[in-house]
Amino acid sequence: MNKILPHMTDTGAGSWNARLSPPPAATDPGHGRWPRLRRTAELHGPALAVYGTLKLVGFCVFMFLLDSAGDYRAKNPRFGGGARPWDVLASWDGWWYEQVAAHGYHPALVPVPGATGPITVEGNSAAFFPLYPALMRLVHEVTGLGLYGAGMSVSVVASFAAALGVHAVAARLGGRRAGLVAAGLWAVWPGSGVEWAVYSDSLYVALAVWACHAVLSRRWITAGLLTCVAGLNRPTAAALIAAVAVAALLALHRRRDGVLRPAAAIVVAPIGLLAYLGWVGHRMGDYGGYFKLQSGAWAHEWDFGRHTLNVFTSVAVGHFDYLYAWSFADMIGVGVVLLALALLPLLIRLRPPAVLTVYTVLTLVLVLGSQQIFGNVSRYLLPLFPLFLPLALALRRLSPAHLVTLLGIAALASGSYAGYGLFELGVP
Repeated sequence: MNKILPHMTDTGAGSWNARLSPPPAATDPGHGRWPRLRRTAELHGPALAVYGTLKLVGFCVFMFLLDSAGDYRAKNPRFGGGARPWDVLASWDGWWYEQVAAHGYHPALVPVPGATGPITVEGNSAAFFPLYPALMRLVHEVTGLGLYGAGMSVSVVASFAAALGVHAVAARLGGRRAGLVAAGLWAVWPGSGVEWAVYSDSLYVALAVWACHAVLSRRWITAGLLTCVAGLNRPTAAALIAAVAVAALLALHRRRDGVLRPAAAIVVAPIGLLAYLGWVGHRMGDYGGYFKLQSGAWAHEWDFGRHTLNVFTSVAVGHFDYLYAWSFADMIGVGVVLLALALLPLLIRLRPPAVLTVYTVLTLVLVLGSQQIFGNVSRYLLPLFPLFLPLALALRRLSPAHLVTLLGIAALASGSYAGYGLFELGVP
């Protein structure tokens, strides 16, 4: 990897810091709106085109597989079924988000009568964080679209915002071509089937990547606010909160950005997450209510990695007798975890800024240390955009023809491993 980044071999993090200085402002050769629009298109258009093209290819393959297999027609619309192939995109968690957008929350812990297994509490929409369904409702009210169309609109727009953020972070650290490759990887990464679905993942990644970019740009207030909003979207925002806090503490220690702005980021970042968890707990009459709901209704709880280890040792010998076993999706999940664990040392070897390292490591720990539907791991690890960096730095050396071929093949395959495998052969 040092051959890829020779300027980093001796100074390590210092070289990153040199690259993190804000770029000089572009000079305006003309006046008015059109020159600015043209420069914006030149700057962001390629990344959007790369992501959009690859994502559209994978999405079309996903829809083709749904239509050709036809299994969705015999399934409950809540659980991977529907009248048309694209209805599948609003099943599973998508159904819950539509319920929140339509009816709001009624937090409660309702025991399942006579339950003796892992599911002891009835499912409740309070398990689903409010930002995404609130935006669905807003788009629905403003545009007149149905909740399905509103949810898809939010997800698709957020996915492009996330692609721009992934491109911006990778380009800042590895150059423009690395940024384009990283945007392409975001389109074909395992779990990317939920990017264009009634799911909150694209929105979370967009907030997380731009929060990290704000830290790299030393815009602490922006980083804190974005992280605060991300905390209203996903509980794993805890990893982002910690990453921003560590970066801000380092800035305070180095005394290079004053005291007020980094300190404000530390204070503001956790407010969204804590506010929602506190509100749910207050409404339930139990401030641990959110976690009891996740554990009792979905068997999703922190177990120090015991379930993950059980899945790995079982899948390795072809056994699928553990909790929530879905063989095809679980095989993909095992491959994604191995890929992430292989890329993590390569990322650390590059000595990236602390915010990226802490965010990546803690997200991995939170996901792998929890009992959950293991087939979802490819989706839960979708936010690990810093892992795109070592791949992007290596792949940027390929010729355009080789890059197009490689990413194009991945896009075609993603219709199965990132889309069909999640929604029809697993539980996303």
